[in-house]
Amino acid sequence: MKTLNTFLLAISILLLIPSCVSKKKLNEANAALEAHKSLLSRCEDRSKDLEAQLLEANRKLEMANAGLKKSNDELIGNNARVKALEDQIVVLKSSQGNLLEQLNTASVLNKAGAESIKKSLEAINMQSGYIQELTKSMQYKDSVNLALALNLKKSLSDFNDKDITIEVKKGVVYISLSDNMLFKSGSAVINPIAENVLAKIASIVNDQTQLDILVEGHTDNVPISTDCYADNWDLSAKRATAVVRTLQTKFKVDPSRMTAGGRSEFTPKTSNSNAAGRAENRRTEIIVLPKLDQFFKLLEAPNAPK
Repeated sequence: MKTLNTFLLAISILLLIPSCVSKKKLNEANAALEAHKSLLSRCEDRSKDLEAQLLEANRKLEMANAGLKKSNDELIGNNARVKALEDQIVVLKSSQGNLLEQLNTASVLNKAGAESIKKSLEAINMQSGYIQELTKSMQYKDSVNLALALNLKKSLSDFNDKDITIEVKKGVVYISLSDNMLFKSGSAVINPIAENVLAKIASIVNDQTQLDILVEGHTDNVPISTDCYADNWDLSAKRATAVVRTLQTKFKVDPSRMTAGGRSEFTPKTSNSNAAGRAENRRTEIIVLPKLDQFFKLLEAPNAPK
């Protein structure tokens, strides 16, 4: 009985040995598989890292190529600038040689030539001084004209602007008085209301004794022929004379400062094609201007260039 049990136990052990051996191999295979999976995963991760590094390397390579191209372009530009500078140097050297040659030529100028240059410079200085003095005189005259015009406008502000216009043009003050305010139609007799205007003008021009007064009569182009006036020339001249005579006799304006003249119809302000235009053209202008003798004296000043 004991022998039988021993035999059975031996058989059981023999039967179990193959089973144990197969399970062990399976476990070893599984462990090897897991190891290979882990290795494969690491390889994949490493491959991804390498791909990322490759992309970064390509990006840096592209940037390096772009920088290299930019450097090449700058080098080409610098070379062009260097070439241009070299060309300029050649031109400058040539110019320098010409200047030296001219200087050598100029150095042979004799004393008479140098004296001539000196006199020319002195003449230029005289001209410059004269021009400065003339400019100052003109600026002073312009200031006087502006002040005179402002005073006249202020003094005559009570009268209709359509009948009186005051402006500075061509370097003088123009006072334009309408025919309607000064005279009756076809007459050279001054209206009483106009004397108030002339009184105010006289008050201001009497304070400006350094200025002369030119009175011009103007008509429209409608012909006139009466017992008193032969034509528009005659009417315009007599109207100007009437204004001058009134300024002299009633308002004490120095007659030596005044000139009267008729311009007839030949310097109209606007067209004579309608009644409004003709009314505007019928006017008397009092022009306040510098004394001509003082003006010519200024032009012939001792320091004026000859």
